[in-house]
Amino acid sequence: MRVLRTTALSVRYRPRALAASIACVLLAFAAMVVTLGSGDYRIPPGEVLRTLAGGGSMADHFIVVQLRLPRVVTALLVGAALALAGAAFQSLVRNPLGSPDMLGFTEGAATGALVVVVAGGSSLALACGAVAGGVATGVGVYVLAWRRGVHGYRLILVGIGVSAILSGVNGYLMTKAQLMDAARAMLWLTGSLDGRGWSDVVPLVVAMAVLAPVVIVGCGRALHVIEMGDDVARALGVPVERVRLATLAAAVLLTSFAAAAAGPVSFVALTAPQLARRLTRAPGPNLIPSMLVGAVLLTCADLVAQHAIPGRQLPVGVVTGLLGGGYLIWLLAAGRKAGRI
Repeated sequence: MRVLRTTALSVRYRPRALAASIACVLLAFAAMVVTLGSGDYRIPPGEVLRTLAGGGSMADHFIVVQLRLPRVVTALLVGAALALAGAAFQSLVRNPLGSPDMLGFTEGAATGALVVVVAGGSSLALACGAVAGGVATGVGVYVLAWRRGVHGYRLILVGIGVSAILSGVNGYLMTKAQLMDAARAMLWLTGSLDGRGWSDVVPLVVAMAVLAPVVIVGCGRALHVIEMGDDVARALGVPVERVRLATLAAAVLLTSFAAAAAGPVSFVALTAPQLARRLTRAPGPNLIPSMLVGAVLLTCADLVAQHAIPGRQLPVGVVTGLLGGGYLIWLLAAGRKAGRI
């Protein structure tokens, strides 16, 4: 740990965490440039940078800025939002499996979206339904897990139970949808960035601008103390329940807005915080590195999804599912080899 002091400001930082964060930013930018230049109409990286700086031809500007950039920005923001929410949940429950996928919030967003699909709603209504479903599930899990406070293990167990119930509800809703609506719902449930425009980016930008500072600045230091245990945190003057409620609300909203933009993309919220922890080798929730790793993960996964099979694009959720499932198996094998499980 080092300290940077000026006449008006004092900032503590870890050199390894700072280097990892800068590397993630550079990698995300490189993946963005490659994605913007790839496709049926290929554009060299130099021309992509010139177009982003305001130059380039009208054709390049239309393809890069109007067609491809919204999809890349959506991938960056969705990855960052899911990873930040995952880091917050894992810190709250003090468990590496504490992610929106496991706690039922992603299933709740899917339930809200499927209700809209069955009712024949528009894409805007589907996004609103996803946010409403995620928020309603968050409120329900918190109320059911409350017993003189919310304990981490109780939150996980209630979340897994709610997720199982909602999974059954989602299956029933799929049987009630028309054939075309069911196909549309299945694509959304897989997680896809295809056809995303600036109208999908704006709500995510607003959500990240409001909620990310709440988690990072407002709750980050308190989450670091809460990881040492509720009793220690209370002894150090941390309002545990107030911090837990604010973090839970912000993380549920981040998950819901991300699901509204790209569907329930799996495993990013689970794997990004763990990868960030291994990169930085720093204790605590590692909120900012997790957010950057999540942005890199989803942007690279979308690049793979677009070009893994020539002439055919995969939903990005398929790639994150394969990567995340493989990572989870490796994590279990490493834990067993080390004698932890």
